[in-house]
Amino acid sequence: MKKVQVFDPALCCSSGVCGTDVGQALVTFSADVDWAKQNGLQIERFNLAQQPMAFADSAVVKGLLERSGEAALPITLVDGEVAFAGRYPTRDDLGRWLGAVASASELPAADPQAAPSGNCCSGGACC
Repeated sequence: MKKVQVFDPALCCSSGVCGTDVGQALVTFSADVDWAKQNGLQIERFNLAQQPMAFADSAVVKGLLERSGEAALPITLVDGEVAFAGRYPTRDDLGRWLGAVASASELPAADPQAAPSGNCCSGGACC
C-alpha cells in the first residue's frame, strides 16, 4: 500500500473547507480523501498554517518550496516522491494508489448518496 502525504497551502482550518470563499476543488478533494481513507489508503494532510514544521522537516517539500515558492502548493508525495505539485490529485489518482484493479469510479463511494448514477460518461456510453 502506498503512503500518501498532501502538503496544503495555509488554510483557515484543518479541512480547508470553512469560511465564505471555499474553492470547489478543495471541497471535492476533501470528499475524495474521506473516500480513499474509507477504502484503506494511508493518507496524511499537512496545513502550512497549522503544521509548518512538517514542511520544514521534509527535504523534498522544502526544496520544492525554495525553488517554486507557494505556487507549488499543494504538494502530494507518494512514498516520499513528488507525485503532484500545484494541484490536488483526483479520485482516480487516489484509486490508483489504492492499488485498485478497477478505476476509482467503479469503487464504492464514501457516501451512498454520493454514488454516481447512470452511465459513467455523458451521452450514454462508457469510456
